[in-house]
Amino acid sequence: MTTIVLIGTLDTKGREYAWLRDRLREHGCTPFVVDAGTGDPDGIVPDVTNVAVARAAGSDLAELRAAGDRGAAVATMSEGAAAVLAGLYAGGRVDGVLAVGGSGGSAIAARAMRELPIGVPKLLVSTMASGEVSPYVGAKDVTLTYSVVDIAGVNRVSRRILGNAAAAVAGMATASIPAGADERPLVAASMFGVTTPAVEAARARLEELGYEVLVFHATGAGGRALEGLAESGMLAGVLDLTTTELADDLVGGVLSAGPDRLTAAGAHGVPQVVAPGALDMVNFGPRDTVPDRFADRDLYVHNPTVTLMRTTAEEMAELGRRIAGRLRAARGPVALYLPRRGVSALDAEGAAFHRPEADGECFAELTKGVAGSPVELVDLDLHINDPEFGRAMAERLDLMIKDAGGTA
Repeated sequence: MTTIVLIGTLDTKGREYAWLRDRLREHGCTPFVVDAGTGDPDGIVPDVTNVAVARAAGSDLAELRAAGDRGAAVATMSEGAAAVLAGLYAGGRVDGVLAVGGSGGSAIAARAMRELPIGVPKLLVSTMASGEVSPYVGAKDVTLTYSVVDIAGVNRVSRRILGNAAAAVAGMATASIPAGADERPLVAASMFGVTTPAVEAARARLEELGYEVLVFHATGAGGRALEGLAESGMLAGVLDLTTTELADDLVGGVLSAGPDRLTAAGAHGVPQVVAPGALDMVNFGPRDTVPDRFADRDLYVHNPTVTLMRTTAEEMAELGRRIAGRLRAARGPVALYLPRRGVSALDAEGAAFHRPEADGECFAELTKGVAGSPVELVDLDLHINDPEFGRAMAERLDLMIKDAGGTA
């Protein structure tokens, strides 16, 4: 029987969850209800109580209630719900997850959903789904539906929306997905518009060598998704040619992937080949959105919605130090490739961001930072977008994967 886990705050949304539970049964699914609220459930008896959820987070429900701190309670129940859901999945008891809620309930349910692997159906009906949803989705395949009306009873509007949600998650969980004939080892690659030729050359070579290549656009969310996949155990290797998100994280651009970028593959021993792709730029929105403190910097209007700022020699040096430190900490094989003739399409000779002296500061810190470590350094007199550069990275990654036992 297909099991759908319902995670919600049953003290405020119990009757709505009871209605959803009944709809799932009509669709031939077995509902399994987890109470992540802090009050007494209303109109429904959960399969996992809120006492157990709080305990899963190392907390005590009575103490949470007594403290009266809603923010702390949401954080605790989020962690507890995530632990409960992960345990259910490990026991083979999760075919899909459905939740409904406002800001608090959505935060709790989304945190739990992100514990599940990519591919497990995850559907959240939320009052928050029409705005900025990245805090809920993260780097996972969480599907969001805007509730239109508040989750406050089952009425003629919410009945249709919640009914659609129940049917959708039941359909996703029971659908037969044809097994792909393509069972090649997976490789993740990072790409930006200004490094596309390099990644395309690398991808073509990797496919010739027997790999399936997943390309992630280095826009912050793409980098986080790549990191999440590296943690999942699905990847045979990572071709991290475009590490530009680190520049946004350092300087304050809009496409940061956060402080953990370029760490997951190393922490999990996944073979990786890395380059300083597009470190010459920090990303902002339209020209008039660039912070005033950068008014005197070297700016380039890439298009009406994207303005790029050239990183300075000092920033490039710091990026070199940061990358070297992360690569030195890797538990698996690492190769670092340096493109001496430029790190992006804008950093080619005669292009807007061509600053060999700034690149040189980065290369010097990278070279110094990995010296004496197991990191293999490959210094090439090529531009990053020269086809030979991408192919060389691909071929080195292939050898590393084979040496690690992940033969294509």
